[in-house]
Amino acid sequence: MNGPSNGVANGLAQSKRKTFFFDIDNCLYPKSYAIHEKMSELIDAYFQTHLSLSPDDAAELHQRYYKDYGLAIEGLVRHHKVDPLEYNAKVDDALPLEDIIKPDPKLRKLLEDIDRDNVKLWLFTNAYITHGRRVVRLLGIEDLFEGITFCDYAAKTLICKPRQEMYERAMRESGASNLEACYFVDDSALNVVGAKKFGWKAAHLVEPSSKAPEKPVADYQIQNLEELRVIFPEVFMTR
Repeated sequence: MNGPSNGVANGLAQSKRKTFFFDIDNCLYPKSYAIHEKMSELIDAYFQTHLSLSPDDAAELHQRYYKDYGLAIEGLVRHHKVDPLEYNAKVDDALPLEDIIKPDPKLRKLLEDIDRDNVKLWLFTNAYITHGRRVVRLLGIEDLFEGITFCDYAAKTLICKPRQEMYERAMRESGASNLEACYFVDDSALNVVGAKKFGWKAAHLVEPSSKAPEKPVADYQIQNLEELRVIFPEVFMTR
């Protein structure tokens, strides 16, 4: 493919690119890694220690905040004035990811087969940036993404999926301007519903071992990322 002849042409080409937003946790790696379970244990321990709760009460409040806000830390910040960066150090950054996540050649091949001349790959996570970057580095795919939109734990107000402001922020930070040219995959039904309402083309990743919703919540429901080749063929290189 011949490159643009000048800066104006290059800018025009960039503005016409599609954007594919990828969730990270339990999406770029399988749930069988049980990272979510390990994280839940650390979150429950944090609730017990910092809120002086029993194990049962900690687990119950953890789940309530997750359902209400999409992220346990948002409930902690709203109602208990917890320092989110301290929380991140004790939970996400404390996970032994180096012992669990290894480079994934099949995932890398899938991402490499996306036509990146016409499609921008962008990470989109409710985790803090340190966790997101660590995961993609361990998977061996960090060089394939052009950026990351994350829940900024250092911000005065936490904003995360599925709030509309988070999708707006992802578009702004990625440089996307056309809702119809935005693609998204996530294992969270709540986040996929939010993306679909916002106007993105959304795929809900539901692994065979996971319980599927009674009715599909997205344009597409897939069991593995390889199915993206079938449901979104237009973003992949033709051979």
